[in-house]
Amino acid sequence: MSQNLLSLTLTDDQISAINNALTALEAATTGLIAMDNATRRQLTKMGDKSEAFVRQTLLVLEQNPDIVPAALGFAEAQADLRALDQIRPVLARLQRLTERASDSEMALGSDLMNVALEGYGLLKVSGRNKGLEGASEALSARFARRRSAAAAPPAA
Repeated sequence: MSQNLLSLTLTDDQISAINNALTALEAATTGLIAMDNATRRQLTKMGDKSEAFVRQTLLVLEQNPDIVPAALGFAEAQADLRALDQIRPVLARLQRLTERASDSEMALGSDLMNVALEGYGLLKVSGRNKGLEGASEALSARFARRRSAAAAPPAA
């Protein structure tokens, strides 16, 4: 018996609503940036332990404005911290949704692959005398092993 991890039917209205919501989300988040891997690697990162340090430092600087030079960018740092606190719950929700969508995609693909494998087995066994040899042969390309370059015999 075939597996059926997920049965999902999305109506055209649901797909339209999802796309409209994503469009609205993209419009509402125009201030977000994208970075390449090289830029990400070069950044000074703030982990959990560093966050406590950052928050405490900003608090002490806020309580002692006389030692904070204008060039430090303290007001921008305070705004960045507020934005970080605002975006984290949104990011958590998006990550949960993305994980569910990704898991659903994987489950649907697995269900499909299992049915296709069982169907291919049926074609190989039951389709021999029904004119399905060509279809079976074409599908067998999925399982063809490729010889590695190291295993190939040298040219004479």
